[in-house]
Amino acid sequence: MKIKSTLEDHFESVGDDHVSSAEDTPIRPDAFVLTDQEKIERIEESVRDIMLTLGLDLDDDSLNGTPKRVAKMYVDEIFSGLHPDNKPKSSTFKNKYKYGEMLVEKNITVYSTCEHHMLPIVGKAHIAYISKGTVVGLSKMNRIVDYFAKRPQVQERMNIQIVRELQKVLGTDDVACVIDAKHLCVNSRGIRDVDSSTVTAEYGGRFKEEGVRKEFLEYIKLETSF
Repeated sequence: MKIKSTLEDHFESVGDDHVSSAEDTPIRPDAFVLTDQEKIERIEESVRDIMLTLGLDLDDDSLNGTPKRVAKMYVDEIFSGLHPDNKPKSSTFKNKYKYGEMLVEKNITVYSTCEHHMLPIVGKAHIAYISKGTVVGLSKMNRIVDYFAKRPQVQERMNIQIVRELQKVLGTDDVACVIDAKHLCVNSRGIRDVDSSTVTAEYGGRFKEEGVRKEFLEYIKLETSF
């Protein structure tokens, strides 16, 4: 009789549970020794091995380019947020017009990947901040969300990373982010609950106050139609 390793027992005990780890994405110290092209070549071979193991005929015209397409997609697109060189440069400006209320950027599209099953996370992020003398271009908030989404993720961690980055950029703790997203590891496999979504929130500074937090959540509810 085969004796399972402690590690295998751990994986089975976790099962489909949603496991979170540290605030920072777990990246090895040597993560960027290889060039992007070298990574693409290695991933291409790995994907080829997976497809062959599954019994697919890679001589078929529809399949023979798949390993390279997947490899390029991983490195250049859906996991490009792993590389610090791709971090968006966030230009800030003085709040010369003395706008003192919260600024809300809502319905920012989130496309990420669950790090447990490597399946998509798709949803919306809603961000708010209260300026302490500095403002940031609106599109930069979208780019920050996109940067942290483009890596294997846990939704709670992604939420925290977005808030921490904006706090650093804006020089204020008064930042909040709510994310509402569908996880295809829940929707398309396992329990296959197609209707459920996951909501996470991170509140900093004044957003921990009930009144300020409530105002932010009310803004999110507003319908946007043009």
